[in-house]
Amino acid sequence: MPRCGNRSARPSPTCRSSAATSANTACSTSPGPPKRNQAPRRREPAGCFNKRMNIWAVRIFFLLLCVAGGYEVSQVHPTLVENGGLGCLIGLGLGGFLILIDQLLKGFSLRAFSAATFGLTLGSMIAWLVDQSRLFEYADERERWILRLALFLSLGYIGIILAMRSNKEDFALIIPYVRFTRENNLEALYVLDTSVIIDGRIAELVENRFLEGILIIPRFVLRELQQVADSADSAKRARGRRGLEMLQRLQQNKRVEVRLHDADFPEEKEVDSKLVRLALTLSARLFTTDFNLAKVAELQGTRCINLTQLAMLLKPVVLPGEMLQIKLVREGKEKGQAIGYMPDGAMVVVNHAQAHIGQPVSVQVTSLLQTGAGVIIFADIRDSAAAA
Repeated sequence: MPRCGNRSARPSPTCRSSAATSANTACSTSPGPPKRNQAPRRREPAGCFNKRMNIWAVRIFFLLLCVAGGYEVSQVHPTLVENGGLGCLIGLGLGGFLILIDQLLKGFSLRAFSAATFGLTLGSMIAWLVDQSRLFEYADERERWILRLALFLSLGYIGIILAMRSNKEDFALIIPYVRFTRENNLEALYVLDTSVIIDGRIAELVENRFLEGILIIPRFVLRELQQVADSADSAKRARGRRGLEMLQRLQQNKRVEVRLHDADFPEEKEVDSKLVRLALTLSARLFTTDFNLAKVAELQGTRCINLTQLAMLLKPVVLPGEMLQIKLVREGKEKGQAIGYMPDGAMVVVNHAQAHIGQPVSVQVTSLLQTGAGVIIFADIRDSAAAA
């Protein structure tokens, strides 16, 4: 799919224009490219750094509590722990073990935890019903305990796996007439992909109050931006840096809230699939400039806003017979034709106007041609002399 990130596919025209602008800016302000053996410095949004620091502060505080708790146990129950030093080591080891588990569960989201809890509860209820049916009544006491343990473990595990593989539509079948939705969803949620961040026009929409709500930046999108910013290719590096600058610009704006989301969906290999899954999970709209991603998202039931398509819809409507004032800049393909451009970038092909190239002229629209890249306007020159 044509994305502005580190994809092998060709970027869209909007992405290329944004990349060119940012590359020129980077060349004019940067003292030069980084040395060959020196990796470019990564820049990360302030919110991401602050969140990581807060999490590590909680971990260190928890570790200190574990050490203090181990020492306190050694003082209150000396028969369990011989001395205070050993108690501190036991508390430190226990706290470190729990922090290690926390690190291993980094990609385990709150939604997955809720689904696992629901599945475990459902499986345990079914196991309890089977146990109450006195199916194991004639077994020995020890065999009955083993059978009950195996029953609860098996059905609990199956319930967890089935719940984690299911989506919210499956829960609607289990619990009829009940749908899990946000009751306090007063603000709209928007998931941003790499292309729309690098494009930069979303910052203009926010600053001019055309867009309000909560902007969701997935962690995998942030990693993709960092990889592009660290690229050895100067054009990609400029795009990545522009994207990180746009994120900082959005975070500094008080009209919207920017949130980093940790959901990763490891079963999905492509970033596009992860974006669609996240938007579906959060019941959010997906913001992109990628035409193909927008179509795939809509086919899967995700509400999507294509910024490039929105810009095309907002272009002024030109009708046959209208008069336009444009400047002709170059020759056309056919003999006698000259080409000019509207302020929004639309191409205007003027017949019998080759003699006026480089001059502003008054033209009359004759017809319009809709293409994949936009609208081409055909016109005839109104006056033989150039307009002043």
